Amino acid sequence: MSLTLALLLAGQIAAPPAGQEPAPVSPGVQATAPDEAPAAGEVGRTGPAVAGPGGDIVVTARRRAETVQSVPIAISVIGGTAIAETGAYNVSRITQLQPTLQFYSTNPRNSAANIRGLGAPFGLTNDGIEQGVGIYVDQVYYSRIASATFDFTDTERIEILRGPQGTLYGKNTTAGAINITTRPPSFTPEARVEFSGGNLDFFQGKASISGPLVEDRIAARLSASVTTRRGTIYNVRTDEYLNSQDNLGLRGQMLFRATPDLDLTLYADYNRQNPNCCVQYYARTGATQRPTIRQYAALAAAQAYVVPSTNAFDRVTDVDTDLRAKQELGGLSLVANWDLGASTLTSVTAWRFWHWDPSNDRDFIGLPITTVSANPSQQSQFSQELRIGSNGTNAVDYTLGAFYFYQEIDTQGLQVQGPAASAFLLNPTSAGGRNPATLNGLTSRNTIGFTNTSAALFGKLTWHASDAFSISPGLRVNYDKKDGSYVSVVTNGAGSTTLTSDQRGVLAPQTYEPSFDNWNVSGDITAAWTVTPDIHAYATYARSYKSGGINLSGLPLDGSNNPILAAATVDPEKVNHFELGLKTQFADRRATVNLAAFWTEIDDYQATVTNGQLGVLRGYLANAGKVRTRGIEFDSAFRPTSRFNVYVNGAWTDAKYVKFVDAPCPPELSGGTTATATSPATPAGTGTVSPAACDISGQRLPGVSKWAFSYGAEYDLPARVAGLDGQFYIGYDGSYRSRFSSNPSRSLYTDINGYALSNFRLGFKAKDSWNVFGWLRNAFDRNYYEVLALQSGSTGLVVGQPGDPRTYGLTVSRSF
Repeated sequence: MSLTLALLLAGQIAAPPAGQEPAPVSPGVQATAPDEAPAAGEVGRTGPAVAGPGGDIVVTARRRAETVQSVPIAISVIGGTAIAETGAYNVSRITQLQPTLQFYSTNPRNSAANIRGLGAPFGLTNDGIEQGVGIYVDQVYYSRIASATFDFTDTERIEILRGPQGTLYGKNTTAGAINITTRPPSFTPEARVEFSGGNLDFFQGKASISGPLVEDRIAARLSASVTTRRGTIYNVRTDEYLNSQDNLGLRGQMLFRATPDLDLTLYADYNRQNPNCCVQYYARTGATQRPTIRQYAALAAAQAYVVPSTNAFDRVTDVDTDLRAKQELGGLSLVANWDLGASTLTSVTAWRFWHWDPSNDRDFIGLPITTVSANPSQQSQFSQELRIGSNGTNAVDYTLGAFYFYQEIDTQGLQVQGPAASAFLLNPTSAGGRNPATLNGLTSRNTIGFTNTSAALFGKLTWHASDAFSISPGLRVNYDKKDGSYVSVVTNGAGSTTLTSDQRGVLAPQTYEPSFDNWNVSGDITAAWTVTPDIHAYATYARSYKSGGINLSGLPLDGSNNPILAAATVDPEKVNHFELGLKTQFADRRATVNLAAFWTEIDDYQATVTNGQLGVLRGYLANAGKVRTRGIEFDSAFRPTSRFNVYVNGAWTDAKYVKFVDAPCPPELSGGTTATATSPATPAGTGTVSPAACDISGQRLPGVSKWAFSYGAEYDLPARVAGLDGQFYIGYDGSYRSRFSSNPSRSLYTDINGYALSNFRLGFKAKDSWNVFGWLRNAFDRNYYEVLALQSGSTGLVVGQPGDPRTYGLTVSRSF
């Protein structure tokens, strides 16, 4: 068995037939020889696979064993070794390795994972709707996207499945899934430790131990990880560094082989983050439709305020609110597999919790505009999945399942305005606009409750019409019910609930109890054709639904200051997805090139709208209209020699709003009494629209680049060091993303320019023991933004969150 060195596309591969080079591996592959567990520290880089006869690579992405090149699905997989060597220890860092994955976060709760530009509305956090990209860990669905910000602990592989995944997975996900599998318990004693240190006071320690408790009957695995790092942004006001890292992860597993045909695995985990985080701060300003005296430059001058630097890459700020992004996440799960001979019955039972304790500075500068912004939240979930799948290869193979999910969320929101709020948020001609006391001390206390019940029956059949052709239809029947309670009590600086119109315009008291329930039927069908043993083609159509929901961020008010209950619920998204794929190997399997082309349309897209039909201008969650994303992706790996590997992955994605006529306007067109949708960032000729709403039909979706690539190479030389046989290796990993919009309505002020990042590593690796390597990430110290956002009130202030500067360090790991 040899370990290839091309990241992502080449992994651990079983020895090929005599005289034939092992094949580079396309996305979705980690391999072991038949009936052989991977040695400690030798888990493949690219996926959930077992090598079959003749060195074929087998994956289980469709809940059954299939060779990766013949499986008719677009999938990318990263193995545990690649996670360690590339520093991709959370979902955010994986985006540098996977062109079709986007992840954006201003804090753990306000995070979004998208695939092909779809999944979660950019910049919108609302507990009443669900994510379109599912996150699964050891087959358990994680309902909180915040879980994606945690470090991977003792991870064997990460699969990224692209496109709707509703007929094989418990929770319906319309854009794709991130499927994380941890290393299982072993009946052979093993241990692994890993330590990394670097600049910015970076330290990361990981350890795991596994072995039998009762020979051939009970095995256990314990693992832990710790990550700390000084923040990258210096606060001149408080003399501290912000956006730090402080992560702890603990995980335990126990495998019980009750009988030769029945095994049970009990999982327990606890994760805690407590960083000094998260800050966005001054990036630039741009003109809005507000009068000049109400735009940022004049407002700041009136307060005699100057930011520490107008260059965000000086990495200094003076925000005046303590920042906190503390969260705890954990749970228990039990997975049982019972081999019935012709089929296997699987049960996945899980309970999980998530506790969120934040503090934010929502005015982004050192003036007391919003002095408190915090929405602590406590969430628990229970899920049960039952699944039965046929064993072996039959004329008709099948997977059938049932899924139940229940979730409760309690949130206690608090927002307090400060003495500078009146100047920044009110019109100076209004009754209280020139009086700081009008908004100083204005306080909103929100009590929000939410329950979510989901149930489904799903299944997929594969009819092998011949040895070369198969048809796989899938079906899902889904039920969702969501109930909520929203109570907002607003008091002025004197503690009274009697408010002026100015005060109500900033923080509006309201109470409502939304409810939503819905049945839907979705499905897919895939035709797969083996043209030759090394050429496989497939075509897929899927009709899917993303559950509707309820608005838990407050509703627009009518003329009597009552919430408009028609805006309390949102309809499901309706998805039509088409995909063609081609998977090829050639040059004696020294080259692998896989292609996928897709076209996805979504009706009733969930987003923030400003709907003039309701007679209001306030943005709220609703169905925006229609979006479309289409694109072409390729994954390729090449092995020119047995010591040299190269990979190149790329994606062209054209994602746009087909119809969105009542969108919030970009800052160029915000703050006035009328708005036109024509601006430097929008298509000309779309005409004049209602006040504070814009028709952005035809614009690109935010958060997704038209072009994205990842690429790299690794070269190794055999060596013997300190009596250990191994290899010296040098590796490079690069990524590129073209310009993308960082605002739901595209603006020249919030476009993020394209950028390329380069990472290097150099080390020595001894088989099954030591791995020592130095690493250099963002080697050329490229300045780039992860996110740009806007200060509320149409002031024209644009704030940003820069990506990490150049970092460097050393990693030492040892397997026993």
